[in-house]
Amino acid sequence: MSETVPLHLAGNNAPVPEEVTLEPSRVIGEIPAELSGQFFRNGPNPRTGWSPHSFAGDGMIHTIALDGGRARWYRNRYVRTPLYEHPGRSRLDLAFDRETGRIDYRVTTANTHLISHAGRLFALEEGGFPYEVTRDLATIGPHTFGGALRTPMTAHPKTCPITGELLFFGYRLRPPYLTCYRASATGEVVQTRVVDVPRATMTHDFAITRDHLVFMDLPVVFDAAGAAAGGPPWRWDDAHRARFGVLERTAGDDAPVRWFDVAPCYVWHTMNAFEDPGGRTITVTGTRVPSLWRGGPGDLEGGLPVLYRWTLDLRSGTVAEEPLDDEPSEYPRVADSVLGLPHRHGYTTSFSLDAEPDRSRVYAYDLTSGGVRATHRLPPGHTCGEAVFVPRRGTAENEGYLMTFAHDRAAGTSYLAILDAADLPAPPVAEIHVPVRLPAGFHGNWIPSHAVGQPAGR
Repeated sequence: MSETVPLHLAGNNAPVPEEVTLEPSRVIGEIPAELSGQFFRNGPNPRTGWSPHSFAGDGMIHTIALDGGRARWYRNRYVRTPLYEHPGRSRLDLAFDRETGRIDYRVTTANTHLISHAGRLFALEEGGFPYEVTRDLATIGPHTFGGALRTPMTAHPKTCPITGELLFFGYRLRPPYLTCYRASATGEVVQTRVVDVPRATMTHDFAITRDHLVFMDLPVVFDAAGAAAGGPPWRWDDAHRARFGVLERTAGDDAPVRWFDVAPCYVWHTMNAFEDPGGRTITVTGTRVPSLWRGGPGDLEGGLPVLYRWTLDLRSGTVAEEPLDDEPSEYPRVADSVLGLPHRHGYTTSFSLDAEPDRSRVYAYDLTSGGVRATHRLPPGHTCGEAVFVPRRGTAENEGYLMTFAHDRAAGTSYLAILDAADLPAPPVAEIHVPVRLPAGFHGNWIPSHAVGQPAGR
């Protein structure tokens, strides 16, 4: 009997063997002429064809360039990190200096996200430094903000739409466990401070508001003894309180974090957060599971993620919690223009643990109407990943497009779907097909042509 292929390497999760540059094979519909730039998506693609977990695959970025109503080219490239350069080598062996106990954060998969800031593109993974890449996906190298970054960097930094600042954090396995950073719109780190937490927890994401940062201290904890014995490094711990921490964005180093207890859960991704006009509450939305990896990293019996809302009362210290939907979904996004601000609309993508789900659905939520959901259903056998909101110029919050890479299982090829965010059930505005398969991945962004230059050096 043949060995069962693990979920993270089965179906469209399987890696592709080649880096290619090619022209799209066909376009269905009409590409909006106003779209000039590139859609990028990052994800794991183990160079050897195997990895022990989806988080461990080498980072491969996929991009399609659009200009004046035309699709110019598609390209995929690995991020050239030490793990790429030494295929099959243990990350621990490459990163950990056993004599000094230091970890080399240049050793990273760089496989989770891609963002732009201050004219640069960064491939991100929460265990290491960001890696700068060019628009054509050549790797420039690790970036440390001029030496100010001394920890790993989260794969989910937030760009403030008001100030242009980049707000981010890094977590480590030894004290100080959590450090947050504020970088100017021009890319210089202007503030660094430690967030006091009692132990190392897997802190994947956070949220920002106009005036605050919201951290999540949740019960997936680092198991040093288990890791030393060769077991999984992370486990669920019922004894660890689940809580959200609120910190003023520009607070000094000695400013306290205010903690709010919440029901036990794990939150991979936040959709958004904002203060009410009177500053009495902070509302946080995200995708929540009741527990994660209770039986170890292979245990997915804790439930599927659903869109959820927490309302933190800053006067009483209490939290009101409620699900906004019962349909499993992930990869929540909002328009970049409302990040950290009151908003009406948000978007997610259906979520399944099947290697070959029947089809994907993209959801648009009207959050001022109790989470009313509009749905775009892909054809049977078509699946997609995160849907990224791309605005039309000078228009309202939901007037724009949703972009996502999709896979046609029967054809064995993929395409970029462009959907109308304000009329989600409608047929796609355009589909840009390529004659190759794009494996399932994690996160990405639309980067307009004017947003990124190609600076020399680090």
